[in-house]
Amino acid sequence: RGRDQGRQGQGQGQGQGQGHGHDTDRHRAQRGPAAHAQMAGGAPRGPRSGWGRARQGRGCGGASNQGAGRPGGGAGGGGPARGGARVRALRPCRVPPPRSEAASEQGQEEEVEDRLKEHMDNLLDKSAKARQAALQSLRLALSSKTLSEFLLERRLTLTDSLEKCLKKGKGEEQALAGTVLTLLCLQMGSGPEGEELFRSLKPLLISVLTDSTASPSARQSCATALGMCCYIAAADLEDLISCLSCLEGIFSTPSTGEGGSAPTQHGPLHCSALQSWSLLLTICPPSHLRSILDNRWLHLPPLLTSSSVALRILAGETIALLFELAQDLEEDLCHQDTGFLCAQLKVLATESNKYRAKTDRRKQRSIFRDILRFIESGEYQEETIRFGLECMYLDSWARQRTYQAFKEVLGSGIRHHLQNNELLREIFGLGPPLVLDAAALKASKVSRFEKHLYNSAAFKARTKARSRVRDKRADVL
Repeated sequence: RGRDQGRQGQGQGQGQGQGHGHDTDRHRAQRGPAAHAQMAGGAPRGPRSGWGRARQGRGCGGASNQGAGRPGGGAGGGGPARGGARVRALRPCRVPPPRSEAASEQGQEEEVEDRLKEHMDNLLDKSAKARQAALQSLRLALSSKTLSEFLLERRLTLTDSLEKCLKKGKGEEQALAGTVLTLLCLQMGSGPEGEELFRSLKPLLISVLTDSTASPSARQSCATALGMCCYIAAADLEDLISCLSCLEGIFSTPSTGEGGSAPTQHGPLHCSALQSWSLLLTICPPSHLRSILDNRWLHLPPLLTSSSVALRILAGETIALLFELAQDLEEDLCHQDTGFLCAQLKVLATESNKYRAKTDRRKQRSIFRDILRFIESGEYQEETIRFGLECMYLDSWARQRTYQAFKEVLGSGIRHHLQNNELLREIFGLGPPLVLDAAALKASKVSRFEKHLYNSAAFKARTKARSRVRDKRADVL
């Protein structure tokens, strides 16, 4: 009882704001010498309930004095803490060892491969939405990364899944399957694997493309896939000629129906078919190219009057491409009225009809100026494509058509594939991929101030160049 009263008195003394962790002489006198001797000598504390009540009494003084009056509760473990604060020893943080860059990259690659495996498994899901989501994820992955080694082991499984999507799917699913098929062929390259992929799915692509009841988006995707896969992996001339004939039958349909019905409306399907057809012309052998230059190119001038600005531009670029190929073969590309063709191109290069969109008019005038200049004088306006530390020059219509076709399929991933894809580097003559270390990459970076100066100079030069070629009222009149 004396011990408990002493402890309660100690708590009350601390609660009154003494501010120190040790007892005063007055408190020692109240407790008595026996209680003080027991606490100092480490005597038993008595029952647990009493110790709990004593702790509650001492806690009235605030958190800063908690445990200060207990013997051995200081920082040193043997005496009271000065200043009313209990000092705790901090435990050192366990920092995980730093991972090397190689281990980090390997972990990221494994994570990407696991996701791709999951997407490939989802292609066989019963839900159409799940299959479309998987196709969309595969399209993004294949267009932004080079995964030839990973896909080489699983190409047969992925090919079977894409074939099922093309056969049993509808609309958007078929369109996505055609795009993924094109990217898969681009990843496989022009080797035996790519040839096997093209031959196995070529009949299905032609079937969907020529099916008038199929979805327009599916037919458009199959037209692009047929042209790209044939360009990449066709080994026989018969495959090339059959693809050319199939694509030509899409965009060269008569503009009027039977009995003088309304003209056929051109859409994205005709643009994709014409783009794929012109792409295949760049690899066509001279023997077959001469027959095209003699007769079949006459389907193109009527397309210059189409209501679709994209089709008009593609038709003009294809005509310029045919003139370029004829020059390479040292043959004259004769039209029944070449003067009328040049006059038609000149009208398109200076068109200012208000019923057409302003953006469409600008784009059409700019491109048809270049086309007309090339046909009249043989001059081509060179274009520079920069990616990483390299740059590529588009100095011909054939090279420009090839780049545009791959850019449409790859989208923003065209720069990555130009840097790392061996097939694209071989097509454009860029050599093997460059191997750069961290020091070279750091040295290649340009400071923000240098970028600002370069952009300012480029903007000034671009403004001057455009002001010289911009349409003037006097020229139009």
